Amino acid sequence: MKPSFHLIIASVLGALTATAGETPAACCAVLPTEKPACCAPVPAAKPACCAGEKPSAPLSDKSLYQLEGEWINDAGQPTVLTSLRGRPVILALFFASCEYACPVLVHDMKRLLAALSDDVRPTIQRVLVTFDTTRDTPAALRAFRERMELDSSWTLLTSTPADVQELAMLVGVKYKQDARGQFAHSNLITLLNGEGEVIHQQVGLMGDVSGAAKVLNESGK
Repeated sequence: MKPSFHLIIASVLGALTATAGETPAACCAVLPTEKPACCAPVPAAKPACCAGEKPSAPLSDKSLYQLEGEWINDAGQPTVLTSLRGRPVILALFFASCEYACPVLVHDMKRLLAALSDDVRPTIQRVLVTFDTTRDTPAALRAFRERMELDSSWTLLTSTPADVQELAMLVGVKYKQDARGQFAHSNLITLLNGEGEVIHQQVGLMGDVSGAAKVLNESGK
């Protein structure tokens, strides 16, 4: 990760607040040439997995997908943030036992999705990341998915406290647990483009989502 990564992300978030509230896989090694019985030379070939394969372009300094670490989804499967690369993302941090704000935050995400054009809506990834890394096991996240009626287009993730805290810091989300186990936290929906760069943020609950919808409609084309 480049030394300037956190500073660049911080400057991008500051601007948003002010204005709007590789290399080929190992399987691609060239196979040695073999001679058939007739001794006619046979040209070396690449395995089928490499047909039409192109190295991915490097991520920019502004991409959140530069964050390292392993994440776990609500099916208990490990993943990485770069798996989200390629399509826009609606991202929010939450915790599953939240008594009020988080269900409203998810409802706001659904309102935003409903405001998108029919051709863009299916291209948008929906991602929820918990900061209650102790209690929000994959099973707890699955229960939250069922309770909130979230279909398979939604991705629910947990990770180590350090990894979640780093992501939260980079998108400007603050959270603190109280004596009852509840969290005081920012209510923020972050929009990412296909490269994991922040392009818009929606602050607060039950607000006007038309501005965010416009950004996504444009980025999803």
